[in-house]
Amino acid sequence: MARVVTAMDSHLPVIAVFAGPTATILNSPPLITSRKAREKYGVAGEGSAASQHRLDVLRPQRLAAPARLLVRQFSAHPLEADAASLYAPPDGYVSEDGAYHPERRSPADVPVYEVELLPEDGLYLLPYMARQRDGEPWESDAASPGAAFSESRQPFFPDASRLFEEIDRFHIGDDGLSGLLSSRARFEFFRPAPSGGYVHGCAEADRTDVGAGDIPPEELGVDFFPYRPRQHRREPPRERLATITNTMQEALASGRYAGGIWLEGSPFVEETAYWLDLLLDIDVPLVCLSGHIGELAHRNVVDAVTYILSRVWTDAGGGDAVGVVGVIDEVILTAREIQKADDRPGGYIATGGHGGVIGTIGKPGPPVLTFIPNRLHTKSSSVKVTLLPDSVPGRPASGERKDVAVMTRTGELSPSAIPTVSILKHARYASGIEGSAGDVDATVLERLAADAPLAGFVAEGGTPYGHVGPALDAAIKDAALRGMPTVKVSRGNADGFLPASRVDMAIAGGNLTATKARMLLMACLLRFGALPRVEDPSSPTDGELDAVKAHLQLFQQVFDTH
Repeated sequence: MARVVTAMDSHLPVIAVFAGPTATILNSPPLITSRKAREKYGVAGEGSAASQHRLDVLRPQRLAAPARLLVRQFSAHPLEADAASLYAPPDGYVSEDGAYHPERRSPADVPVYEVELLPEDGLYLLPYMARQRDGEPWESDAASPGAAFSESRQPFFPDASRLFEEIDRFHIGDDGLSGLLSSRARFEFFRPAPSGGYVHGCAEADRTDVGAGDIPPEELGVDFFPYRPRQHRREPPRERLATITNTMQEALASGRYAGGIWLEGSPFVEETAYWLDLLLDIDVPLVCLSGHIGELAHRNVVDAVTYILSRVWTDAGGGDAVGVVGVIDEVILTAREIQKADDRPGGYIATGGHGGVIGTIGKPGPPVLTFIPNRLHTKSSSVKVTLLPDSVPGRPASGERKDVAVMTRTGELSPSAIPTVSILKHARYASGIEGSAGDVDATVLERLAADAPLAGFVAEGGTPYGHVGPALDAAIKDAALRGMPTVKVSRGNADGFLPASRVDMAIAGGNLTATKARMLLMACLLRFGALPRVEDPSSPTDGELDAVKAHLQLFQQVFDTH
């Protein structure tokens, strides 16, 4: 299979790179028809920004045949000519009429270097010459505003190989050299939930990802999940977590890779990072990344590779002591605490008020860790995929209570087993469920859980103790008697730890945010199953209550340690 980014040294470590959904870092700005193309074909596109702009945007493209160029001497820097005495003579000269001569014939002749560009050199920055099929210039991703998907181009890469190639080709290190990635490692690319897809399929010979055979035609919202063009944004369903988990577990536990990199859209990378921290049974580092298009995000990729290769994460046995992290804007954050706070450089924060930022990437200098997290993760996690049972008891949402198959016959996490967990936010001066939990009752909770055999809730209440009011408290208790556990957390990024002594018939979420608590509850449901059945939720026996509370304690032990 093809590999776009390669390294000359086969002894370099190999890093697995996974493409996730709505990942800004995996897309490019709209490919706008260049001014040169508009002039050549007579399609000025009057009124467009591109037609009025004096300079063409240069886009990475490949040559189809060798091209001979004459490059003006001393044009790489304003002060090159100031050190002319240090330079070898040019290859030749170009006269005022544009003719090339090996010797200078006039003081007005321009000294030049002669260079041959070859297709095998890789990408070059060139004007974008393409037009639409009707000859009109491209002005955006789509053929026209609001166009159907069939009339739109995809800005997202199908995997991360092109991103890595562009970084390797165009970004320059402090030593003045390129190859910031391929000089240090080799990379293999995976597509467990990519942002871009092959609508017409992809032949095996053209694949840049790990996999065998042709890729069949892929469907928007089923096989890939973009956010541009805006009208075609798609979010991955919860079942996709199984595909992500299975793909990454198999790869990163294989012993082939020095570590992994997960790429996802910045608003949501925090919850996937925590899920992977809980589920993956791995002993190598995994870095989760996001970021804008361009230089700052590309620096995150280089820093992620730096972190993996630095081995600052190792424990006494050489394994990973840290767990899944985010390496963003030169800061190393734990998966449990990382959260996006704003759309700007440095816009990530550590939630919970008790750590989370565990190190930094030097500039210059190596990565430095200031402490190691005490929470269980990856190989030490109590809910890692290798500890999940083949099946767990489900709740009798309709009909008889049945077991839920958690693992497939081939030992993978089953997509159909991923639990349904809804977030309820309590606010004062509310009634019903108009934007808050308000006075929801057991009927509403049943409806939210639908017929999911594994279901639960996260109730975000007041700080610091997660108070949600008597109506929702009553509904939470009734939900527990119907097999559905609830985690209570405090609103916002609470600094205090919500203790178990402050909740009744529920799970205390500590200092987790609601979104993080949701991921942990989903993992716990896969490990322990639904709460025990109560024959009559309106009148439980003492034995039934004790059984429910004992089962909730299994969940609580995990929340207290993860």
